[in-house]
Amino acid sequence: MPTAAERLCWGFGDGSTLDTVPTPWGPMGRSFAGRTTCDVAGRDVRQGIAIYCAPTADDRDSWASTMQHIALEGRCFVLSACQYLTRAGFPATMHNRISDDGDRVLMRGGSVIVDPMGRVLAGPDFSGETILTATLDTDDIARGQFDFDAIGHYARPDIFKLIVNDRPMPPVVFATAG
Repeated sequence: MPTAAERLCWGFGDGSTLDTVPTPWGPMGRSFAGRTTCDVAGRDVRQGIAIYCAPTADDRDSWASTMQHIALEGRCFVLSACQYLTRAGFPATMHNRISDDGDRVLMRGGSVIVDPMGRVLAGPDFSGETILTATLDTDDIARGQFDFDAIGHYARPDIFKLIVNDRPMPPVVFATAG
């Protein structure tokens, strides 16, 4: 789903893009920006992902706690990248309403890496351009699932049923008469 001003230039996606990819460390899933904060994001952790990637343009202080919650609920590692951007990163001919001062910070970063128990391993960093690193112990996933497993013991299929339409859904369908 396009968020905020993205709606001016991006269209809707569909469920066919909500897949995971296998990695040597376990399945990897992803979500982008605003969709990460929707309950639907839980669908990705219910696929049993080990690593959840959540790139964003949200540089608020509260973003890190959102990533901690997703890691804790999904018992997965969460890697969230947010860009650091100054006005100098745009051509001088491109007008913006924030500032024309080249040193003005337009996006302050805030990338973060969180473990399956919600502990922050690296970040959030708001100091400038940086690369975060952390050592991930994938055994932490199983240790975390020992007391809470959203796709196992706590899934509650007796109460909840999540149906995800993962078929491609074109935005325009032409029906031929006849």
